[in-house]
Amino acid sequence: MDIKTIVREALREDVPNIDVTTHSIIPEEMKGRAVLVVKEDCVLSGILAFVAVFEEIGGVDIELNVNDGDTVPANTEAAYLKGNLRSILIGERTALNLLMHLSGIATLTKKFVDLVEGTGVKIVDTRKTTPLLRELEKKAVRDGGGFNHRFSLSDGVLIKDNHIAVAGSVSEAIRLAKRNAHHLLKIEIEVQKLYQIEEAIEAGADVIMLDNMEEEDIRRGIEIVRKRVPVEISGGVNLENIKKIAAYKPDFISIGRITHSAKSIDMSLEVLASKKGK
Repeated sequence: MDIKTIVREALREDVPNIDVTTHSIIPEEMKGRAVLVVKEDCVLSGILAFVAVFEEIGGVDIELNVNDGDTVPANTEAAYLKGNLRSILIGERTALNLLMHLSGIATLTKKFVDLVEGTGVKIVDTRKTTPLLRELEKKAVRDGGGFNHRFSLSDGVLIKDNHIAVAGSVSEAIRLAKRNAHHLLKIEIEVQKLYQIEEAIEAGADVIMLDNMEEEDIRRGIEIVRKRVPVEISGGVNLENIKKIAAYKPDFISIGRITHSAKSIDMSLEVLASKKGK
């Protein structure tokens, strides 16, 4: 879903008819100015969505002092808005919600990326995203220095525990995928036991995901693979243990929490001045 559609639907949710408070208090032609203040250190993401909100409403000009992917300190005046005051106030919450949420994702991603710097490990996201916001949230991951995993179920074969259970074994699941999926798609398989690794490689898996394993099993699992295929680590990774896991030299570490549990960044939109239009 593109930004314009997301913004249009978000505004329809927040303003299904009119903003009864703003329309009761603010004259229709009143002009005003406002400043976007970022109140804590962060990596910004969602500036394009922020701007798109006011473009959809109309009547507001925006001067940006920052861009997506910028690292900004607390109390940064990130943008100035001027124009119809009703439009500024109507769009305020929707614009801030998107910017705060997406900047939270970018900021948390950057923390993980910084902790694995120099190891060659890539931090990747998952499909654990907010419904309808996946495109923006995955961009936020990139703004934080991370990489994107599959965008959708159509992008690649990822055989998980339920697929294996239905197929009957790791090798049978891979055989079925190879027979029925498009030949240009890579096949990744999720394994939870060390004995499944050799079976998966021999069956032709292109990528091995070590899922929710203890650290010692991660170390042993990577040794078993011995660089024959790329290895991804997933499950149970946090800011406290990622450096130790990265030291085992997997190719990828996928982290669901960077999209589903990132804390929104504190920001505000403050009106500076206003005057009645003529």
